[in-house]
Amino acid sequence: MEKMKRLTHIDSDGRAQMVDVSAKPLSRRRAVARGKIRLQRETLDLIASDQIAKGNVFATARIAGIQAAKQTAQLIPLCHTLPLNQVNIDIVASKDGAAVKCTARTIAQTGVEMEALVGVTVALLTIYDMCKAVDKHMIVSDVQLLKKTKSAVVAGYDRHSEKTRRS
Repeated sequence: MEKMKRLTHIDSDGRAQMVDVSAKPLSRRRAVARGKIRLQRETLDLIASDQIAKGNVFATARIAGIQAAKQTAQLIPLCHTLPLNQVNIDIVASKDGAAVKCTARTIAQTGVEMEALVGVTVALLTIYDMCKAVDKHMIVSDVQLLKKTKSAVVAGYDRHSEKTRRS
């Protein structure tokens, strides 16, 4: 039987802990998450014609997803606060709902998958909130991490300017 990995957020006494990443080098990190919301055709028509009383549904959901990704460490107790370089929220309507994708990027010592997952989830919940008066059958589903990548940072990287220093 394959040996299970140790849970990094649990110390030797079984208590929750924040992982110490201070010894890890800075890396370029990217994560992509997605999720879906099922909407009635009539609701999709109202969204497309900007007839939802609360306003532009997809524009508001994009902003909410970006804001949420930026607040992940405030929502998930053991997450590190990360300097997000970019958060993109893409929303694509289909015949039975919408798919939301969140891409988060940073240069940090730990990954951005929680930021991508929080971003996509809050964007979906914002769509739900804005449409709940007209659609009682919405279903949020399939929230998942699609991809996470890490690559080395060029020596001399300056976190504040996001450029490589030239000596």
